[in-house]
Amino acid sequence: MRIGELARRTGVTTRALRYYEEQNLLTSERSGSGQRHYAEAAVDRIRLIRQLYAAGLSSKAIAELTPCVIEGQATPELLQRLAEERDHLDRRIEDLAHTRDRLDSVIAGASSNMHTGTSCRRDTTA
Repeated sequence: MRIGELARRTGVTTRALRYYEEQNLLTSERSGSGQRHYAEAAVDRIRLIRQLYAAGLSSKAIAELTPCVIEGQATPELLQRLAEERDHLDRRIEDLAHTRDRLDSVIAGASSNMHTGTSCRRDTTA
């Protein structure tokens, strides 16, 4: 399929697809006139790349992980790298949960302020 169809089917821009190629995350065949053509498997690969980006992985990390995740080729080093990325995600999840809890506290204070007129600022020096 051509780049426009891949973009349409995956919801990414053609610019993003070219970037993925620059980062060695995606490959294409070139026609005689230089047009990019992608295999059907590129659709799933793009979806995985987007999931990994959404999880906070860099393009470098994704490039390192794709041999295992996509092609099923694992090494002890790659397994260690996957575990490190999981641990990084766990830390981010904890940070996000803490931020959510703080936001809940702010919402509760603001809600109380709207209903009672009491200050929504909490004493944070204690």
